[in-house]
Amino acid sequence: MAIKKQSFEEAIGRLEAIVAQLEKGECGLDQSLKLFEEGARLAGQCEELLDQAEQKVNLLLASDEEVPFAGEEADGV
Repeated sequence: MAIKKQSFEEAIGRLEAIVAQLEKGECGLDQSLKLFEEGARLAGQCEELLDQAEQKVNLLLASDEEVPFAGEEADGV
């Protein structure tokens, strides 16, 4: 099942909802495994977004120029 690319905040919000649902313990095994799989993908996506942000911060610290973030125009739009 493909997950659409989400913002970091959206992905974290969904991940928190998945954790809360799993912690309730009300899901069957099959549903729990599906939720766990989705959560693992979301965690990987969040890690990737954090890595991109870290790279941008490192570039900004290394130079005085503005560096656009992935999907962002150079003028900040």
